[in-house]
Amino acid sequence: MNGVLGMTELLLATPLNERQRRYADTVHTSGTNLLHIINDILDFWKIEAGRLALEHISYDPRQLLAETSTIFHEQARKKGLTLTLAIAQDIPVTLHGDPHRLRQILTNLISNALKFTASGRISVSAAIDQAQPEHVRIEVSDTGIGISQDAQARIFDSFAQADGSTTRKYGGTGLGLAIVKQLVGMMGGHIEVTSVPGEGSTFWFTILASAAAARSTASDSSTSSTEALRRLHG
Repeated sequence: MNGVLGMTELLLATPLNERQRRYADTVHTSGTNLLHIINDILDFWKIEAGRLALEHISYDPRQLLAETSTIFHEQARKKGLTLTLAIAQDIPVTLHGDPHRLRQILTNLISNALKFTASGRISVSAAIDQAQPEHVRIEVSDTGIGISQDAQARIFDSFAQADGSTTRKYGGTGLGLAIVKQLVGMMGGHIEVTSVPGEGSTFWFTILASAAAARSTASDSSTSSTEALRRLHG
């Protein structure tokens, strides 16, 4: 699949008429979507089989949050959305864990917010969880279509989406949030959503800020004031 995408990108870099470019764009978009589905299925299988291992390395959470948000700058601009990032002063300069999987969680939540938001804003924020000071709390809020109370109860279930019309209009496998929930749990935290239909949604999750606690919790799981405000806009 990566070969197909690579060749399609090379094709798109050549002189094409409007019709040919539209067809090549469709092939690339479809291939990208299929690759996401394949990766979701593989990750889901690894988690279910207990074969997904987390890394334990030092990383800069501020840099990770900024870089991940910046990836979606252009998509937000094209949709006329404002994308903001707020990082509180109490966030540690260094965390110990799996930055790749944390980026995967953030990417899933931000891309979902973009998918289901036609106008308004998307906000990403991070701070120490006041209720659990040993945890970092990260929120992704949007002003999108929202989720009904009934759907919120099953939104993190495998292969679950809000309803059939959502699946038809927006696509997806219904695995993304199920994977996110499992990853957050492996990082020693939990995830929740609050939402009002027609007004938007806020997904928030916590991860352990303690390196020693994070290692212990990840192992157990496998067996059973703002300092920075970045405004990314069109």
